[in-house]
Amino acid sequence: MRLIGMLDSPYVRRVAISLKLLDLPFELSQVSVLRQFDDFAIINPVVKAPTLVTDDGITLMDSGLILDHAERVAGRSLMPAAGHARALRLVGLAMAACEKSVQIIYERNLRPAEKQHQPWLDRVGGQMRAAYGMLDAEIGGDALLQPQITAAVAWRFTQSVIPELALAADYPALVVLSKRAEQTQAFRETDFAEVRLAK
Repeated sequence: MRLIGMLDSPYVRRVAISLKLLDLPFELSQVSVLRQFDDFAIINPVVKAPTLVTDDGITLMDSGLILDHAERVAGRSLMPAAGHARALRLVGLAMAACEKSVQIIYERNLRPAEKQHQPWLDRVGGQMRAAYGMLDAEIGGDALLQPQITAAVAWRFTQSVIPELALAADYPALVVLSKRAEQTQAFRETDFAEVRLAK
C-alpha cells in the first residue's frame, strides 16, 4: 500500500498512525496538495489527501473510507468492541474539530486579508471549540483506539496551528490524552517538526 499526503495533515497522520497500529506495511509519499499539486494529480487527479493506493492499484480517498479498507485487510478493527455508536460519536466530534481547524487555517492563509469574513471565522471557531468541549467531557478510556487516535491527532493539529483559539487549559482531558498518545511509537514515527499547511 502507498499512502500519499503530508504528515502535517491530520487526516493523513490519522491514517498513517492507524496503519501502523494495524501492523499494515505501507509506503508514505509526502506530496503536498498545495505545493506539489501537479505531482499529486498524476497519482490522483482529484488531488485529495490522504490518498491510498491499494496493493491492487485502486486509489482510495477520505480517511474514513481508507481506514475501513485497512481494517478489512488487517482483519481487525481499531473501533471498540462495545459501544460502537458512542465511539462513532467521538470520532465524529474529533473530525468536526479537525475540519473546522483546517477551514480556519485556509481562510487565514489562502484568502487575502481584506476578503476574510470575521463573523464566519468566529462561527467556525465556535463550532471547533464546541466539538472539543464535548470530546474533552466524553473521551475517557485508557485504550488507544480510533476515537482516541482521532481526537489526539486533531488536538495536536489544532495546537500546532491555532492554539490561541482552543486554549489547552480549557480541555484538560485532551491535553492528557495527547501527551500519552504522542509518546507511543506510532505517534512518534508520524510526528512532524513544523506545520506548513498552507505555505
